Amino acid sequence: MATETDIVLIYSEDAPLAFARIEEILPDMKPDWYHVKLMILQIPVSSATWILKDSYINGQPFTINGKRMRLELVACPEESETNENLQQKSETKSNSKNAEIISFADIKKI
Repeated sequence: MATETDIVLIYSEDAPLAFARIEEILPDMKPDWYHVKLMILQIPVSSATWILKDSYINGQPFTINGKRMRLELVACPEESETNENLQQKSETKSNSKNAEIISFADIKKI
């Protein structure tokens, strides 16, 4: 289940709408229902509180005003191999015998 401080992607009619951060999850009077306060990450930043079942917080579709909605937990992507390859290339270049070192102190003197 998504928890407080998690980032979710809000889908409307199966199209991504906006990212949001879950600020607060408080229980409702009805069992398995919660008041979910979302900080909508768009310009300008706004907030909304939705009353959702725990299954809706976990990604099951629901409707708001007749529109199909869904929350999807966003996980930080792993660093790609291309980033590692770029780092290896920059290390190789820095170890190169043909590299010329330019001193910023010398540039300021000119």
